[in-house]
Amino acid sequence: MGVRSSLAAASAGLALAALTPMASAAAEPKPAPRLVVVIAVDQLGSNLFNQYRPQFTGGLKTLASEGLVYANGFQAHANSETCPGHSTILTGKHPNKTGIPTNDWLDRDSRQLVYCFRNTANTLADGGPGDNGPVGPEQMRATTLGDWLKAAGGPTRVYGVSGKDRGAIALSGQKGDGVFWYLRNFGFTTWVEPGQNAETRLAPVAALNARIKARFAAEAPGWTYRHDACRKLEGEYQIGGQTWKSALPPQRFAVENSPLLDELTLEAAQTLLTEQKLGQGAGVDVLGVSLSGTDRIGHGTGTQGPEMCEQLLRLDEALGVFLTGLKSVPGGAIVVLTADHGGSDFPERSAARGFPHAGRSDLTLLSRLNANLRTQFKLAYDPVVFDGNGLYVFGDKGQILPEKRRRQIADAAVALLREEPSVAAVHTLEELTAPDVGLSSLPQWANPEELTLAQRMTLSAVQGRSADIQIALNPGITLGPGRVGGTLSSHGSVWDYDRKVPIIFWWPGVTPQERFYPISTIDIAPTLANILGVWPPEDVDGRCMDLSDFGTPCPRKIVTP
Repeated sequence: MGVRSSLAAASAGLALAALTPMASAAAEPKPAPRLVVVIAVDQLGSNLFNQYRPQFTGGLKTLASEGLVYANGFQAHANSETCPGHSTILTGKHPNKTGIPTNDWLDRDSRQLVYCFRNTANTLADGGPGDNGPVGPEQMRATTLGDWLKAAGGPTRVYGVSGKDRGAIALSGQKGDGVFWYLRNFGFTTWVEPGQNAETRLAPVAALNARIKARFAAEAPGWTYRHDACRKLEGEYQIGGQTWKSALPPQRFAVENSPLLDELTLEAAQTLLTEQKLGQGAGVDVLGVSLSGTDRIGHGTGTQGPEMCEQLLRLDEALGVFLTGLKSVPGGAIVVLTADHGGSDFPERSAARGFPHAGRSDLTLLSRLNANLRTQFKLAYDPVVFDGNGLYVFGDKGQILPEKRRRQIADAAVALLREEPSVAAVHTLEELTAPDVGLSSLPQWANPEELTLAQRMTLSAVQGRSADIQIALNPGITLGPGRVGGTLSSHGSVWDYDRKVPIIFWWPGVTPQERFYPISTIDIAPTLANILGVWPPEDVDGRCMDLSDFGTPCPRKIVTP
């Protein structure tokens, strides 16, 4: 059975009738491409993409002016972070089904944070501890398009590359052939499973790493202006009692916090494309490219200064070179560009530029909440802890409380938080996973921009991993105090500036189209599966969207009384 027949299946409680689509105007359908390239630009929200769209001259211009552009794309869920966002793109599932609610979560037994792709059985090929310790794909409870192609028996090869381990792993799925990410002073690394050899695992990028090392030894990397328009965005700001100047070169330069990170990642992608001869074999190959520079620069310097201006214009140029190479892939290539989440500028600059409600979170909120709970329940300790994503309820020695007691304290905390003026929504994990709030009441055709806050939050809720209490602050509120030289701005909220992302399909010769109807990143994998003729081995949340040229229209469905 193909994905088209699966998507035409009846939904629970609904009678669905198939409609025959109108015949395509194309004389001859294009054959299915032999290469799928999925590009996720970390923190490239629709607001930022549209702001710079008129200035693009390279690859982003090619995609925006020549592709099928869904201007209203969404990460539908609430916790708009890197791990959950990436987990939706090629699985066709929301984070509550991929099992990746946040970048990390608190293990209730050990009280230790668990990284979203932690795997303590593995080591890292570079021999070091890495940014997040040993990793692998096993924490993700879903398979990806590449896994589906491999399960179908074809000679599929799947590669992933990124500036972050989580970006490369999530796009590559459970059975990637090569998954690589950049590590300072080393080059591109990967994980090594027991019994595997690090040198063998690194072989596809060994020559590239040698070139990078030699290049940086010959000329130390740096970052300054290439575009005069960006220089005009310099400014000076007061953040956390410190004066900070937004300008280039930055006060603290690092390759991974500059446009060089994405340029190196695209160089790695081109290396894999060329040396592995992707798209030239008998099967369909998948190349996932997660570009992390926009996110790192957004966190460190905000989105509206010269740093982001230079980042996006240089990314556009580098993507132009990469797309040129894809046009000559013998088996044909299709490219999808999207993002794992959006973002916003740091609140001090946002407030000065017409967003009066922008500000930083109330740092006394947790202490005031615990003080009230101590009094209400006659406790000698603070029962609620915050892990950066939500609130957990524990006993006096950090132990897990009996369920009835835990729920009493959690319900009381929610009632108190609902009285806070800075809180837009707050729910217990039990509320979010109840049948009348969860996915069982959410139709497959739900418009992602019309989801309630509770529905957005339930799409991020994972029993055993999500916090006991999920909280959404008002629009414009940035979590934490802000730190010059560290994190100035952030993302992760339930609001559209963090959820809304571009979704673009492109292939050489495509007839350009702007498509206004909102879709979600979960729709990407079923859409690609449809034109490739593969069947996901499990139910997916996403829908198939029609792509022209390939002669594989999605089945039309209507709801009948």
